[in-house]
Amino acid sequence: MSKRKIIVTSALPYANGDIHLGHLVEYVQTDFWVRYQKLRGNDCVYVCADDTHGTPVMIRARKEGVSPEDLIARMHAIHLKDFTDFQVNFDNYYSTNSPENREFSERFFAAMEKSGGITRKTSPQLYCENCRMFLPDRFVKGTCPKCGAEGQYGDSCDHCGSTYGAEELGNPKCTTCGSTPVVRDSEHLYFELEPQHDYLEKWIPAHTTSDVSNKLLEWFSEPLRGWCISRDAPYFGFEIPGHQGKFFYVWVDAPIGYLASLKNWCEKNGQKFEDWWQDPNAERYHFIGKDIIRFHCLFWPGMLHVAGLEQPNKIFVHGFLTVNGEKMSKSKGTFVNARTYLDHLPPEALRYYYAAKLGPTTDDMDLNLADFVQRVNSDLVGKITNIASRSAQMLHKRLGGKLATLAGHDEELALLARLRDGGETIARHYEDRRFSQVVVETCRLADAANEYFDRKEPWKTVKTDAEAARVTLTAALNAFRILAIYLKPILPAYADRAMRLFGESAWTWESRDTAVEGVTLGEYEYLASRIEAKQVEAMVAAATVKPADSGEVAHESRASKNKARAAAPLKEEIAFPDFDKLDLRVGVVESCEIVPKSSKLLKFVLDAGSLGKRTIFSGIRQAYPEPEKLVGKEVVFVANLAPRKMSVGVSEGMILFAGEPGVGGGAVSPTSAAGPGASVT
Repeated sequence: MSKRKIIVTSALPYANGDIHLGHLVEYVQTDFWVRYQKLRGNDCVYVCADDTHGTPVMIRARKEGVSPEDLIARMHAIHLKDFTDFQVNFDNYYSTNSPENREFSERFFAAMEKSGGITRKTSPQLYCENCRMFLPDRFVKGTCPKCGAEGQYGDSCDHCGSTYGAEELGNPKCTTCGSTPVVRDSEHLYFELEPQHDYLEKWIPAHTTSDVSNKLLEWFSEPLRGWCISRDAPYFGFEIPGHQGKFFYVWVDAPIGYLASLKNWCEKNGQKFEDWWQDPNAERYHFIGKDIIRFHCLFWPGMLHVAGLEQPNKIFVHGFLTVNGEKMSKSKGTFVNARTYLDHLPPEALRYYYAAKLGPTTDDMDLNLADFVQRVNSDLVGKITNIASRSAQMLHKRLGGKLATLAGHDEELALLARLRDGGETIARHYEDRRFSQVVVETCRLADAANEYFDRKEPWKTVKTDAEAARVTLTAALNAFRILAIYLKPILPAYADRAMRLFGESAWTWESRDTAVEGVTLGEYEYLASRIEAKQVEAMVAAATVKPADSGEVAHESRASKNKARAAAPLKEEIAFPDFDKLDLRVGVVESCEIVPKSSKLLKFVLDAGSLGKRTIFSGIRQAYPEPEKLVGKEVVFVANLAPRKMSVGVSEGMILFAGEPGVGGGAVSPTSAAGPGASVT
């Protein structure tokens, strides 16, 4: 079989947040597939990047007092560390905020303009007067104009699947500040898709699965709407050439980031981009989640078509992750970040479990935590690893660690032949992304090896016929070796440890066709350990977000708190310009201590980013009797409040209060607005 040239991508993780277990569903399955292709000797390049542009990144950077460039550099390092520790092996992990991406974005736009596909329209846009900016689709929530579902984003409805403009939402709210935006007109650039109606109608079913194409083709019964590709300043991204104050919408340059990352890889490795992406014999595959099919299966092929670039051969779409049958929940501890998982459990366990559950469909995948423990322990540890553990340790302890030669031992040769024959089925499952069936077939072959081992009883024969026992152990270990080769794309570090056991430095798929005989086995190192329910419980506990400790107020009934709210007198009304004078920032608590001789005050030292250190005295001691627990927390504070000299020192700001005035903490003092239920997160 000739060597294939393959380019593979996963959707770009957004630079505004951490990697969590839901994200990993995509990256580990892509990694399985890529590692399988490489094990078969194919030239396969896996590229990805951080998706860095857009308003959310800009706003978070502003809150942290850093530049967007500093924020995305920090998040890039965090993301790459998480992926690496989960054994996801990118050939290039890059950034959309790169010169290659700017070059490609401008190239695409020029092609769009040349084709006549760019139009200008003045359209209503939602504008937040509080944040003083036009709101991107995902920065506004409201009621779906089609089905009435509440809490929907400004581009599409999760409940009914409809798409619409943000200005069509009912009761819209800015997700940053909660205020009601107003409608303002703004001229924007649109990429018209209707001229490609016939092309896309044919392209989609040929490059996606039937469930994906059927959903997309519902939109083709009428003319395709133009896609707004510009956003107003302020916006962190690439300014559109010839259109001052207008920036490429983040979803324009995000998929272009695949090409930019590939080009960057080519430059690092002495290759030419055109020899990869533009090679008609090369294969190009995208792995994505079902929530972004519109961008990858409609807009992206339209962009590539206009630009004269090769299309992906297939777009592989997967479903979402549920945990214990429900959506991931922070309050239940099932919204788990990658790093939180790694603090408590080994990455191999999750990779194995995901493989055991993943298939080529868009069905959601459930991480059942009890089943997770049981399946890893019974299958990976008890069924597969146990073959190597029992055999290797017995061989070393009783027979000097030397393997036998299997020539002339028909039963043992037949066992290994059976396991090798099973590889053809496993290979087809890998190619078709039926990873759960890879695990099923591997476990079925492991059953055959265990049945052979138990029937031969080498722990008994080693006492009466040492050489017969040596043959049995040699056959069992070579059976395990074949299984480890089959699992190498799923468990790469596990397979590396197995290779060292046999004194080997590299495996290919064809390595299963030979046996390791007549040599001394390497020292046995534990390949996989049982996981305990208490490890999972500790992970859940660490991931659980509890309501802020609110002192005495927490024990009051809802009715009594509502009564207290009603009783508190309303302060003098202020105009919006008065509120707009406040400069609210987020600071990290470096230290927090009780102020001597004060029953109310705590002394905070905050890391306020570019503002440096801030010392703030806050009257919330009753709500937080153990102030050391606040160290490392984030607080919102008023950064431009004039310093106030107090008897205990100078207070350089005000931490915001989130409780009721006069309840559980007395009146709010000018030095601090923090009280019971304060915004300490």
